[in-house]
Amino acid sequence: MSLDNIRVVLVRPRGAGNVGSVARAMKNMGLRDLVMVRPAAAVRAALSGGPSPRRAAVPAEAAAPFWAQALAVHADDVLRQARTCASLAEAVADCGLVVGTTCRDGTYRAAAEPPRSVAPRLVAAAQRNQVALVFGPEDHGLSNADLKACHQLICIPSAPAYASLNLAQAVMVCCYELFQTAGSIPESVPVLAPAERVALMLDRLQAALLTIGFLNTDNPDHIMFALRRLFGRAQMEERDVRIVMGLARQIEWYGSGGWKVAPPKGTRRRSAAADAGDASH
Repeated sequence: MSLDNIRVVLVRPRGAGNVGSVARAMKNMGLRDLVMVRPAAAVRAALSGGPSPRRAAVPAEAAAPFWAQALAVHADDVLRQARTCASLAEAVADCGLVVGTTCRDGTYRAAAEPPRSVAPRLVAAAQRNQVALVFGPEDHGLSNADLKACHQLICIPSAPAYASLNLAQAVMVCCYELFQTAGSIPESVPVLAPAERVALMLDRLQAALLTIGFLNTDNPDHIMFALRRLFGRAQMEERDVRIVMGLARQIEWYGSGGWKVAPPKGTRRRSAAADAGDASH
């Protein structure tokens, strides 16, 4: 099976050499779609295709094209086709499944799974959907804010004494698992709702749950990250998104006192559930 629908997204990458090595790892394993979110100046210089000096005593931006191309080896075509985006949300907006990577502990990262466990789901979804595999910057990885754009999380098992992998190494491990899985996929895979729709749904749901006091106004993320994990595992289709949006509208209506206002005589208020059902046809 082709892995063309799987996108590797690098968030705020800093090293041109690392980006070149990522391009090589991707091509080794049959992936070609590379997107970078707000890359550092050295990486932007490498992508611009400027001169490739071989002397060490030059500014990092000037040497960047050489190091990126040298470490990419025969994957310079992946570098040339790479795109840049202003935000992670923009980079994954059209993706039905977004999988982030992490090596850090914490409440919001506790559900991370090994890449071998996630790879079958990711490859299966890529049959009919754009899918993104997201990696954070070399120094500290994805932030909690970045995780809000992810539906599921990967953590590569490693020795506790030094759990952090080099960026290109992490990309290679994950892409290898995808390549190994590509030969065995389920027969039927749904078309998933794009990430921008799921993000809008979660924003609406958060606003509704704040209306009825279900979420702590000082820290709504505590519960919202759990809901993100729940919906991420469900792999939402468009009809699912519309149903949850209808639920959110109904909650907001009730929480804002809409039930106290009687409808005009002889009329009946149409439920949000009915609206969601109609929209699914």
